[in-house]
Amino acid sequence: MEYSKIIAVTGLGGLHELVGSKTDGAIVRSLDDQSTKFVSSRVHNFSHLESIEVFTTNDNVNLVDIFKAIENSKEALPDEKDAAAVKSYFEKVYPEIDFERVYSSDMKKMIKWFKVLKANNVEFKVTESEEDQEDAQAEEAVVEAAQPEKPAKAAEAPKPKKKAAKKKTEE
Repeated sequence: MEYSKIIAVTGLGGLHELVGSKTDGAIVRSLDDQSTKFVSSRVHNFSHLESIEVFTTNDNVNLVDIFKAIENSKEALPDEKDAAAVKSYFEKVYPEIDFERVYSSDMKKMIKWFKVLKANNVEFKVTESEEDQEDAQAEEAVVEAAQPEKPAKAAEAPKPKKKAAKKKTEE
């Protein structure tokens, strides 16, 4: 299962996999009980986990960065019902979180979602957007332009020019 297909749906508990989309909603599969159903976009809002960011004392970070920090931590996961334990856990695992703007309910949700994602063997990996790929290509073009030109090989001959198509004359 891909991380890029995981969504949170308002009004529905837990996480869901986006199976298909329609003009008036989406077909989703619950990660908890694997049930599939249609969810109307007129009633519910959809949030891809890839698009969720968390407030920190510096720049905001993507939710996947928090999940990776939790995964790499040697600390045991706290009970998500104990707000004080959850806050102290995040102070150890990801101390850069802005605790004034990130509520304890958000941190509890992150712990709950992490457990669900691990139970479903979801790899924490963000797909590169088209803009990121275009930026990488632009950087490569700048690097190539900065390098001195290589001498042309003698074996390479210029390509012949294409001839224009002849116009038909009326008879």
